[in-house]
Amino acid sequence: MDWTARGRQMTVLPLVTAAVIAIPWVAPIYHVLLMLPFMAYGVVLLGLNLLFGYTGLVSFGHALFIGVGAYTAAFLTGMFKVRSLEVILVTAAVVAGVVAMPVAALCVRYVKIYFGMLTLAFGMVFYTFLLKFYKLTGGDEGMPVARPFLLGRDLGAIPKTEYLAGPYYLYSLAVLVIAALVMWRIVHSPFGLCLKTIRDNPAKAETLGIGVARYRWAAFVISAVYAGVGGALLATPIGNVDPTLAYWTHSGNIVFMTLLGGFASFFGPLLGAFVFIYLQDFVMSVVPFWRLVFGALLAALVIFAPGGLLGLFARRRARELV
Repeated sequence: MDWTARGRQMTVLPLVTAAVIAIPWVAPIYHVLLMLPFMAYGVVLLGLNLLFGYTGLVSFGHALFIGVGAYTAAFLTGMFKVRSLEVILVTAAVVAGVVAMPVAALCVRYVKIYFGMLTLAFGMVFYTFLLKFYKLTGGDEGMPVARPFLLGRDLGAIPKTEYLAGPYYLYSLAVLVIAALVMWRIVHSPFGLCLKTIRDNPAKAETLGIGVARYRWAAFVISAVYAGVGGALLATPIGNVDPTLAYWTHSGNIVFMTLLGGFASFFGPLLGAFVFIYLQDFVMSVVPFWRLVFGALLAALVIFAPGGLLGLFARRRARELV
Protein backbone atom coordinates (compact mmCIF):
# COMPACT_ATOMS: atom_id res chain seq x y z
CA MET A 1 0.00 0.00 0.00
CA ASP A 2 1.37 3.39 -0.98
CA TRP A 3 1.54 6.28 1.46
CA THR A 4 -1.30 8.14 -0.29
CA ALA A 5 -3.68 5.21 0.15
CA ARG A 6 -2.52 4.66 3.73
CA GLY A 7 -3.06 8.34 4.53
CA ARG A 8 -6.51 8.24 3.00
CA GLN A 9 -7.46 5.26 5.16
CA MET A 10 -6.10 6.92 8.28
CA THR A 11 -8.34 9.90 7.51
CA VAL A 12 -11.48 7.99 6.58
CA LEU A 13 -11.45 5.31 9.29
CA PRO A 14 -11.77 7.66 12.30
CA LEU A 15 -14.64 9.45 10.54
CA VAL A 16 -16.43 6.16 9.83
CA THR A 17 -15.89 4.99 13.41
CA ALA A 18 -17.26 8.27 14.78
CA ALA A 19 -20.30 7.99 12.51
CA VAL A 20 -20.99 4.43 13.68
CA ILE A 21 -20.67 5.51 17.32
CA ALA A 22 -23.19 8.32 16.69
CA ILE A 23 -25.81 6.07 15.08
CA PRO A 24 -27.71 5.18 18.31
CA TRP A 25 -28.31 8.89 18.92
CA VAL A 26 -29.27 9.98 15.41
CA ALA A 27 -30.84 6.97 13.66
CA PRO A 28 -34.21 5.24 14.18
CA ILE A 29 -34.07 2.35 16.61
CA TYR A 30 -34.79 -0.17 13.84
CA HIS A 31 -31.66 0.79 11.92
CA VAL A 32 -29.60 0.74 15.10
CA LEU A 33 -30.68 -2.86 15.71
CA LEU A 34 -29.76 -3.76 12.12
CA MET A 35 -26.21 -2.68 12.90
CA LEU A 36 -25.86 -5.46 15.49
CA PRO A 37 -25.73 -8.34 12.96
CA PHE A 38 -23.46 -6.19 10.81
CA MET A 39 -20.94 -5.89 13.63
CA ALA A 40 -21.18 -9.59 14.49
CA TYR A 41 -20.70 -10.58 10.84
CA GLY A 42 -17.93 -8.01 10.59
CA VAL A 43 -15.92 -9.98 13.14
CA VAL A 44 -16.68 -13.23 11.28
CA LEU A 45 -15.65 -11.76 7.92
CA LEU A 46 -12.36 -10.38 9.21
CA GLY A 47 -11.43 -13.95 10.03
CA LEU A 48 -12.91 -15.48 6.88
CA ASN A 49 -10.99 -13.06 4.69
CA LEU A 50 -7.73 -14.11 6.33
CA LEU A 51 -8.48 -17.55 4.91
CA PHE A 52 -10.03 -16.39 1.63
CA GLY A 53 -8.35 -13.15 0.60
CA TYR A 54 -4.93 -13.65 2.19
CA THR A 55 -4.48 -17.44 2.03
CA GLY A 56 -6.51 -18.23 -1.10
CA LEU A 57 -8.79 -20.86 0.46
CA VAL A 58 -12.58 -20.58 0.11
CA SER A 59 -14.55 -22.18 2.94
CA PHE A 60 -18.17 -23.14 2.26
CA GLY A 61 -18.69 -24.43 5.78
CA HIS A 62 -17.63 -21.53 7.96
CA ALA A 63 -21.12 -21.22 9.43
CA LEU A 64 -20.09 -24.25 11.48
CA PHE A 65 -17.98 -21.99 13.69
CA ILE A 66 -20.66 -19.29 13.86
CA GLY A 67 -22.94 -22.02 15.17
CA VAL A 68 -20.30 -23.16 17.64
CA GLY A 69 -19.98 -19.63 19.02
CA ALA A 70 -23.74 -19.06 19.18
CA TYR A 71 -24.47 -22.39 20.88
CA THR A 72 -21.60 -21.82 23.30
CA ALA A 73 -23.34 -18.61 24.36
CA ALA A 74 -26.65 -20.47 24.72
CA PHE A 75 -25.13 -23.27 26.81
CA LEU A 76 -23.21 -20.89 29.06
CA THR A 77 -26.12 -18.53 29.76
CA GLY A 78 -28.73 -21.29 30.00
CA MET A 79 -27.23 -24.50 31.36
CA PHE A 80 -24.24 -23.11 33.27
CA LYS A 81 -25.74 -19.72 34.28
CA VAL A 82 -22.64 -17.82 33.11
CA ARG A 83 -23.76 -14.30 32.28
CA SER A 84 -20.47 -12.44 31.74
CA LEU A 85 -20.16 -11.60 28.04
CA GLU A 86 -16.39 -11.41 28.38
CA VAL A 87 -16.29 -15.03 29.59
CA ILE A 88 -18.74 -16.06 26.86
CA LEU A 89 -16.65 -14.50 24.08
CA VAL A 90 -13.40 -16.01 25.34
CA THR A 91 -15.01 -19.43 25.76
CA ALA A 92 -16.60 -19.24 22.30
CA ALA A 93 -13.20 -18.36 20.80
CA VAL A 94 -11.51 -21.29 22.58
CA VAL A 95 -14.21 -23.82 21.68
CA ALA A 96 -14.26 -22.70 18.04
CA GLY A 97 -10.47 -22.95 17.90
CA VAL A 98 -10.45 -26.44 19.44
CA VAL A 99 -13.15 -27.65 17.02
CA ALA A 100 -11.26 -26.10 14.10
CA MET A 101 -7.94 -27.79 14.84
CA PRO A 102 -8.80 -31.33 13.64
CA VAL A 103 -11.08 -29.99 10.88
CA ALA A 104 -8.28 -27.76 9.59
CA ALA A 105 -5.72 -30.56 9.83
CA LEU A 106 -7.72 -32.56 7.30
CA CYS A 107 -9.03 -29.76 5.09
CA VAL A 108 -5.75 -27.92 4.45
CA ARG A 109 -4.33 -31.01 2.78
CA TYR A 110 -6.49 -30.05 -0.18
CA VAL A 111 -7.00 -26.86 -2.18
CA LYS A 112 -9.55 -25.22 -4.48
CA ILE A 113 -12.89 -27.01 -4.82
CA TYR A 114 -11.78 -29.98 -2.73
CA PHE A 115 -11.07 -27.73 0.23
CA GLY A 116 -14.43 -26.01 -0.21
CA MET A 117 -16.34 -29.31 -0.41
CA LEU A 118 -14.61 -30.69 2.69
CA THR A 119 -15.50 -27.60 4.73
CA LEU A 120 -19.06 -27.83 3.43
CA ALA A 121 -19.23 -31.49 4.50
CA PHE A 122 -18.03 -30.72 8.03
CA GLY A 123 -20.51 -27.85 8.26
CA MET A 124 -23.40 -30.12 7.29
CA VAL A 125 -22.29 -32.78 9.77
CA PHE A 126 -22.45 -30.18 12.54
CA TYR A 127 -25.83 -28.91 11.28
CA THR A 128 -27.21 -32.47 11.41
CA PHE A 129 -25.83 -32.92 14.92
CA LEU A 130 -27.61 -29.76 16.09
CA LEU A 131 -30.83 -30.84 14.39
CA LYS A 132 -30.97 -34.46 15.56
CA PHE A 133 -29.63 -34.32 19.13
CA TYR A 134 -32.82 -32.74 20.40
CA LYS A 135 -32.29 -33.33 24.12
CA LEU A 136 -28.91 -31.59 24.03
CA THR A 137 -29.41 -28.82 21.45
CA GLY A 138 -33.17 -28.36 21.31
CA GLY A 139 -33.32 -29.61 17.73
CA ASP A 140 -35.09 -27.33 15.27
CA GLU A 141 -36.51 -25.30 18.15
CA GLY A 142 -33.04 -24.20 19.16
CA MET A 143 -31.91 -22.85 22.50
CA PRO A 144 -32.67 -19.53 24.21
CA VAL A 145 -29.88 -17.10 25.06
CA ALA A 146 -30.18 -15.14 28.32
CA ARG A 147 -29.16 -11.49 28.40
CA PRO A 148 -25.46 -11.34 29.34
CA PHE A 149 -23.78 -8.91 31.70
CA LEU A 150 -21.52 -6.28 30.14
CA LEU A 151 -18.23 -5.54 31.92
CA GLY A 152 -19.62 -7.22 35.02
CA ARG A 153 -22.76 -5.04 35.12
CA ASP A 154 -26.23 -6.58 35.26
CA LEU A 155 -28.39 -4.42 32.98
CA GLY A 156 -31.52 -6.51 33.40
CA ALA A 157 -33.54 -3.50 34.54
CA ILE A 158 -33.16 -1.87 31.11
CA PRO A 159 -35.78 -2.86 28.49
CA LYS A 160 -34.31 -5.26 25.95
CA THR A 161 -34.56 -2.87 23.00
CA GLU A 162 -32.77 -0.11 24.90
CA TYR A 163 -30.19 -2.62 26.10
CA LEU A 164 -29.43 -3.78 22.55
CA ALA A 165 -29.47 -0.30 21.01
CA GLY A 166 -27.37 1.23 23.76
CA PRO A 167 -24.83 -0.68 25.88
CA TYR A 168 -24.78 -3.82 23.73
CA TYR A 169 -24.35 -1.79 20.53
CA LEU A 170 -21.31 0.04 21.90
CA TYR A 171 -19.88 -3.19 23.32
CA SER A 172 -20.24 -4.94 19.95
CA LEU A 173 -18.59 -1.99 18.21
CA ALA A 174 -15.67 -2.14 20.65
CA VAL A 175 -15.24 -5.87 19.98
CA LEU A 176 -15.30 -5.24 16.22
CA VAL A 177 -12.69 -2.47 16.48
CA ILE A 178 -10.40 -4.62 18.65
CA ALA A 179 -10.84 -7.57 16.28
CA ALA A 180 -10.00 -5.34 13.30
CA LEU A 181 -6.87 -3.96 14.98
CA VAL A 182 -5.65 -7.45 15.87
CA MET A 183 -6.35 -8.74 12.34
CA TRP A 184 -4.62 -5.69 10.82
CA ARG A 185 -1.54 -6.57 12.84
CA ILE A 186 -1.76 -10.21 11.77
CA VAL A 187 -2.01 -9.54 8.03
CA HIS A 188 0.83 -7.00 8.11
CA SER A 189 3.13 -9.27 10.13
CA PRO A 190 5.66 -11.73 8.69
CA PHE A 191 2.96 -14.39 9.21
CA GLY A 192 0.57 -12.44 6.96
CA LEU A 193 3.27 -11.97 4.32
CA CYS A 194 3.87 -15.73 4.32
CA LEU A 195 0.15 -16.32 3.78
CA LYS A 196 0.19 -14.01 0.76
CA THR A 197 3.19 -15.88 -0.63
CA ILE A 198 1.38 -19.18 -0.17
CA ARG A 199 -1.71 -17.75 -1.89
CA ASP A 200 0.27 -16.50 -4.90
CA ASN A 201 2.71 -19.39 -5.33
CA PRO A 202 2.60 -22.35 -2.92
CA ALA A 203 5.45 -24.17 -4.67
CA LYS A 204 7.74 -21.16 -4.36
CA ALA A 205 6.74 -20.76 -0.71
CA GLU A 206 7.81 -24.36 -0.08
CA THR A 207 11.21 -23.74 -1.69
CA LEU A 208 11.64 -20.71 0.60
CA GLY A 209 11.19 -22.95 3.62
CA ILE A 210 7.62 -21.92 4.47
CA GLY A 211 5.52 -24.81 5.80
CA VAL A 212 2.48 -24.35 3.57
CA ALA A 213 0.19 -26.82 5.35
CA ARG A 214 1.19 -25.45 8.76
CA TYR A 215 0.49 -21.83 7.79
CA ARG A 216 -2.82 -22.76 6.18
CA TRP A 217 -3.77 -24.66 9.32
CA ALA A 218 -2.97 -21.63 11.50
CA ALA A 219 -4.96 -19.29 9.21
CA PHE A 220 -7.93 -21.67 9.34
CA VAL A 221 -7.88 -21.86 13.15
CA ILE A 222 -7.59 -18.07 13.50
CA SER A 223 -10.50 -17.56 11.11
CA ALA A 224 -12.56 -20.08 13.11
CA VAL A 225 -11.79 -18.22 16.36
CA TYR A 226 -13.08 -15.01 14.78
CA ALA A 227 -16.21 -16.82 13.57
CA GLY A 228 -16.81 -18.19 17.07
CA VAL A 229 -16.60 -14.71 18.60
CA GLY A 230 -18.91 -13.34 15.90
CA GLY A 231 -21.39 -16.14 16.51
CA ALA A 232 -21.43 -15.42 20.25
CA LEU A 233 -22.04 -11.71 19.52
CA LEU A 234 -24.86 -12.63 17.15
CA ALA A 235 -26.59 -14.88 19.67
CA THR A 236 -27.80 -12.14 22.05
CA PRO A 237 -29.70 -10.02 19.47
CA ILE A 238 -31.26 -13.20 18.03
CA GLY A 239 -32.29 -14.39 21.48
CA ASN A 240 -32.77 -17.99 20.34
CA VAL A 241 -30.11 -19.89 18.39
CA ASP A 242 -31.11 -22.73 16.06
CA PRO A 243 -29.43 -25.10 13.58
CA THR A 244 -29.95 -22.77 10.59
CA LEU A 245 -26.97 -20.79 11.88
CA ALA A 246 -24.77 -23.71 10.79
CA TYR A 247 -26.60 -24.48 7.52
CA TRP A 248 -24.73 -24.29 4.22
CA THR A 249 -26.80 -21.33 2.96
CA HIS A 250 -25.52 -19.30 5.91
CA SER A 251 -21.96 -20.13 4.88
CA GLY A 252 -22.88 -19.03 1.36
CA ASN A 253 -24.14 -15.71 2.66
CA ILE A 254 -20.89 -14.83 4.42
CA VAL A 255 -18.83 -15.85 1.39
CA PHE A 256 -21.06 -13.61 -0.72
CA MET A 257 -20.60 -10.72 1.70
CA THR A 258 -16.85 -11.10 1.25
CA LEU A 259 -17.16 -11.10 -2.54
CA LEU A 260 -19.61 -8.21 -2.51
CA GLY A 261 -17.32 -5.87 -0.59
CA GLY A 262 -14.11 -7.09 -2.19
CA PHE A 263 -11.83 -9.72 -0.70
CA ALA A 264 -8.74 -8.00 -2.11
CA SER A 265 -9.17 -5.21 0.44
CA PHE A 266 -8.87 -5.48 4.23
CA PHE A 267 -12.09 -3.52 4.81
CA GLY A 268 -13.95 -4.83 1.75
CA PRO A 269 -15.77 -7.65 3.58
CA LEU A 270 -17.04 -5.18 6.21
CA LEU A 271 -18.56 -3.02 3.47
CA GLY A 272 -20.01 -6.16 1.92
CA ALA A 273 -21.69 -7.15 5.19
CA PHE A 274 -23.17 -3.67 5.60
CA VAL A 275 -24.56 -3.54 2.04
CA PHE A 276 -25.83 -7.13 2.16
CA ILE A 277 -27.76 -6.68 5.42
CA TYR A 278 -29.35 -3.33 4.55
CA LEU A 279 -30.07 -4.25 0.93
CA GLN A 280 -31.72 -7.49 2.02
CA ASP A 281 -33.83 -5.64 4.57
CA PHE A 282 -34.89 -3.02 1.99
CA VAL A 283 -35.84 -5.58 -0.66
CA MET A 284 -37.79 -7.69 1.86
CA SER A 285 -39.84 -4.63 2.84
CA VAL A 286 -40.70 -3.74 -0.77
CA VAL A 287 -41.60 -6.98 -2.56
CA PRO A 288 -43.00 -10.36 -1.38
CA PHE A 289 -40.81 -12.35 -3.80
CA TRP A 290 -37.74 -10.66 -2.35
CA ARG A 291 -35.35 -13.58 -2.89
CA LEU A 292 -35.72 -13.30 -6.67
CA VAL A 293 -35.12 -9.54 -6.69
CA PHE A 294 -32.37 -9.68 -4.09
CA GLY A 295 -30.55 -12.45 -5.93
CA ALA A 296 -30.76 -10.53 -9.23
CA LEU A 297 -29.39 -7.36 -7.60
CA LEU A 298 -26.49 -9.20 -6.01
CA ALA A 299 -25.72 -11.02 -9.26
CA ALA A 300 -25.65 -7.68 -11.11
CA LEU A 301 -23.29 -6.22 -8.52
CA VAL A 302 -20.89 -9.14 -8.89
CA ILE A 303 -21.04 -9.03 -12.71
CA PHE A 304 -20.38 -5.31 -12.97
CA ALA A 305 -18.02 -5.13 -9.99
CA PRO A 306 -16.09 -8.45 -9.97
CA GLY A 307 -13.53 -6.95 -7.61
CA GLY A 308 -16.27 -6.00 -5.15
CA LEU A 309 -17.54 -2.56 -4.27
CA LEU A 310 -14.17 -1.35 -3.01
CA GLY A 311 -12.58 -2.68 -6.17
CA LEU A 312 -15.07 -0.61 -8.18
CA PHE A 313 -14.11 2.52 -6.23
CA ALA A 314 -10.43 1.77 -6.77
CA ARG A 315 -10.95 1.47 -10.54
CA ARG A 316 -12.76 4.81 -10.61
CA ARG A 317 -9.91 6.50 -8.72
CA ALA A 318 -7.38 4.96 -11.11
CA ARG A 319 -9.27 6.32 -14.11
CA GLU A 320 -9.42 9.77 -12.54
CA LEU A 321 -5.66 9.76 -12.02
CA VAL A 322 -4.94 8.85 -15.65
